[in-house]
Amino acid sequence: MKSLYQNAQNAGYWYPRLTLFALETILLVISSWMLFLDGTEVLNTVFHWNLTHGNAGRNLLLFILILIVFVRMKFTMFYLLRRAMPWQEAFSVPAAFSLYYIVIPLLSLTRNKPLNGWDIVFAVIFVTGSIFNSHSEWLRHLWKQKPEHKGKLYTGGYFRYSVHINYFGDVLWVLAMALTAWNAWALLVPLWLVCFFAFYNIPMLDKYLAEKYDNDFEHYRKKTKTFISFIF
Repeated sequence: MKSLYQNAQNAGYWYPRLTLFALETILLVISSWMLFLDGTEVLNTVFHWNLTHGNAGRNLLLFILILIVFVRMKFTMFYLLRRAMPWQEAFSVPAAFSLYYIVIPLLSLTRNKPLNGWDIVFAVIFVTGSIFNSHSEWLRHLWKQKPEHKGKLYTGGYFRYSVHINYFGDVLWVLAMALTAWNAWALLVPLWLVCFFAFYNIPMLDKYLAEKYDNDFEHYRKKTKTFISFIF
């Protein structure tokens, strides 16, 4: 009986993760098809769009950024994320990431913009956001591995500057990708993400943290910015 229970737990742990991995891999393939193969011709024919082939250097840069995001998120999902993953998340996360893997490249392909010095700035923003997001999670993971920290609230590392510094990192790397597309419409993607975090995800998570950590979280929240370091 115990073995059956453990198998059910393992299934609940792995199946949603593997589903999410498969869906994001499909998105990655579609992105490469658009940026490097005959995707633009097919889309122009089917939907009567007017996509260009883009700029080869910009296409490569965008795909490298997408690939870095893919690898980081899979490391988080399979190694750092120990909680169970609900099936809703297995489908909602790829739906959101389609904005980054498909919509932003599509908007980039509406024009042929050569790489320039600004793209170095965008790359720096991307790296900064990636560090805020992934390295903060890694440091928290190491801290929680110690037995004396079991059940305690982590407020160190990057989280001393913002309660949700990892979400701020998400906004930065998404903003960098949108800027790399050189299409003003792409900026709606990070704007949507800011609204999603500020008005839905952060309030929901703050409620959970307040219930779990009680006074410790209230004290932490009063002395620390919520989302954007030193600002909000």
